[in-house]
Amino acid sequence: MKKKLILSFFGLLLLAGIFIAYKTAGPATGESTRKYLYIRETETLQDISKQLEESGALKNTAWFRRVAGWMNYTRPRPGRYELKKGMSLYNLVKMLRAGRQAPVKLVIVKERTRELFAGKMGKKFDTDCDSLCLISYLNNNDSLRQFGVDSNTVMSIVMPFTYEIYWNSSPRKIVSQFQTAWDKFWTPERKAKAEKQGLNPLQVSILASIVEEETTRKPDKYNIASVYLNRLRRDMKLEADPTAKFVTRNFGLNRITYAHLRQESPYNTYIHKGLPPGPICTPSVESLEAVLDAPQTDYIFFVASYKFDGSSIFTSNYADHQKYVKLFHAEQNRRADSLKKRKG
Repeated sequence: MKKKLILSFFGLLLLAGIFIAYKTAGPATGESTRKYLYIRETETLQDISKQLEESGALKNTAWFRRVAGWMNYTRPRPGRYELKKGMSLYNLVKMLRAGRQAPVKLVIVKERTRELFAGKMGKKFDTDCDSLCLISYLNNNDSLRQFGVDSNTVMSIVMPFTYEIYWNSSPRKIVSQFQTAWDKFWTPERKAKAEKQGLNPLQVSILASIVEEETTRKPDKYNIASVYLNRLRRDMKLEADPTAKFVTRNFGLNRITYAHLRQESPYNTYIHKGLPPGPICTPSVESLEAVLDAPQTDYIFFVASYKFDGSSIFTSNYADHQKYVKLFHAEQNRRADSLKKRKG
C-alpha cells in the first residue's frame, strides 16, 4: 500500500512536471491582432500582460507572469518585439528579457524636406521620438555639428538605402545610422572624384539633388551635371528650375512661371549664384555618380526635347538654346490646344 502511494505521488509529480514544462516550453501564443508588441519606457510587466491579452496573443496571462517571475523578468526593456504564432512562454520572456527587438525597416527613396521626412519618421517610431521631436533635432545645429552637417545639409547624409533602425531609437541614434551609411559610401576613390570636380561630398549631394529632379534618364544626368559644373566654373547662376520649384514647396507643380523664378530664397538659383545651401531632395546613387563622373563638355544650356520623349537637348551657345526652347514651347502649346479640342 505504501509503495502504491509513493508511486502515485511520483506519478503526480511527473504529471505536474510535464504540465509545467508544456505550459512553459509548449506553444503559447495564438493569432494576434498585432504583429508586434510595443513596450515604452514607463511600461510595467502588468502593462505588457494587458497588451498581450488584449491583442489575443495570449488568452490568459497568468502563466506568462509566472514564467516571467521564474526567469527574473521584472524590468521590461523598451522596444518593438515580434509576436510569432506558437511561441513558447519561455521564448517570449527570453526575447523580452534580452531586449531582442525587431528593427523597423526604413526604405529611403526620395525625401524632399526635413519637415516631410520627420513626419514620415514620426509614424514609424516611438511616440517619444515623434515628428516634432525629430524635426526639432534636425533643426538644431548644435546637435548636428557632431555629424559634420547643419540644418540645411543634414538631408545630404540621408542616403537612398534600406535601413534597419530600432523603434525606440533616439534622433541622435537615427542620424548616426545615416552618417554611418554616408561614410561607407564616400570611399577615398569617390572623394578623389569629387575633388577633381572642385566639390566636396556635401556639395556633390546638393548638385546631385538638382540633377535628380531634372530627369530620370540616366544618359542625360551626366550631361546635365556637366552643364551645372560648367556654370559654376564660369561663375554663372545655375538657374535650375527644380530649385525654384523647391522654394514653392509645391512638388506637384508641372510648369514653372516667371513669378516662381522671382521668389526670394537662398535656394532659388535664378536669384543667387552658386549652389543652394542644401539639397532639394535626397539624390539617388545614380545622380551622385553622374556628378562624380560628369564628362568634360562645353555645354552651358539644356532644354527638354520638343519631341517630348523625355530626353534633353544640350547646347553651348544661347542662340541654339533659344531655338530649341521655341520648338519646345511651340509643341507644348500645340499639344495643349489639341487636348482642349478633344475635351471641347
